[in-house]
Amino acid sequence: MSDLEIRPATVDDLPHIVAMLADDPLGAQRESPDDLTPYTAAYERLAQDPNQHVVVAVRGTAVVGTLQLTIIPGLSRRGSTRSIIEGVRIHAEERGSGLGTRLIEWAIEESRRQNCQLLQLTSDATRTDAHRFYERLGFEASHVGFKLSL
Repeated sequence: MSDLEIRPATVDDLPHIVAMLADDPLGAQRESPDDLTPYTAAYERLAQDPNQHVVVAVRGTAVVGTLQLTIIPGLSRRGSTRSIIEGVRIHAEERGSGLGTRLIEWAIEESRRQNCQLLQLTSDATRTDAHRFYERLGFEASHVGFKLSL
């Protein structure tokens, strides 16, 4: 992993990020890699928010992984700050290489640096391999999640 760089994403990384978001059965149904307009607008909002960290993993010149880390100050848990991991994706050719572990380790380190007391994530109920991966890294399936489409 010494040839791997984890760095903040740039607008130029969006085609690669969106391609990874679309490269699985769930993402293929909800992502539109042919139209980057909504992703560019979202990126611009994210880039303006100091509590949002969209990063990419780069090997050589290739973007091979990504995730978003959101820092959330809160009142619960005695005023704790928590962080949430979203949008973890690894390029198909890199899966099983340890890159996912390295990205999550980055998120853990950054969360600690930001004085977070809790790091959480959600994973679609159908992603059983991902669930085993997160459990191996010490995450516990402790809550039931709910969504409301708006």
